[in-house]
Amino acid sequence: MLETLGSLTASPWIYALVALSIVLDVFLPVLPSGVLVITAAAAAAAAGAAGPVPVPVPEQVPDILLLLVIATTASVLGDMAAFRLGRRGGARLDRAIARSRRLTRAHERLGTALARGGGALVVIARFAPAGRSVVSLGAGKTQRKVAEFLPWSVLAGMAWAGYSVALGYFGTQWLGTQWLGTALSVVALFAAGALAAFLVRRPPPATTAA
Repeated sequence: MLETLGSLTASPWIYALVALSIVLDVFLPVLPSGVLVITAAAAAAAAGAAGPVPVPVPEQVPDILLLLVIATTASVLGDMAAFRLGRRGGARLDRAIARSRRLTRAHERLGTALARGGGALVVIARFAPAGRSVVSLGAGKTQRKVAEFLPWSVLAGMAWAGYSVALGYFGTQWLGTQWLGTALSVVALFAAGALAAFLVRRPPPATTAA
């Protein structure tokens, strides 16, 4: 899989693929958007890496700053699309949420957290598997204002994109091998997701005290 993704980084279409994957994974969390970002960043790092053995590098490699901007922008656009859907979902979305105890608890906690200014939950959930979906849909469902949600969505997108790009870029530069840097960076991304999922599932301080 990593070899296939690596070959895609030699094409200018990698930017469109990254953007589309990030926008859509708010609705389809199984899409490997984080893996795509890491692989593209690793390719950019490999282009400038000087190792003891010369490695052929494609002429067309992703620009690291452009990749960061595209990943952040696509993340915010996907969040806002889900936010709007949550606002207009109506009874059908209510029934879908009611069928899942986990979604119900997550939406209730999100509403409380945003009302108290605890929008940091939006940033943490961006790293958790499906956390972005729950947060974005929940913010719309609870009728939060755009001004309350958008700044946190931007911050979450910047944090996630920055972390993913940094993993691929600096991991490859440090290890000196693109495939190893990509593989270990993907492991680190999933580790961050597991930690974020744990933090999101923890009960709020008020509940713990009670």
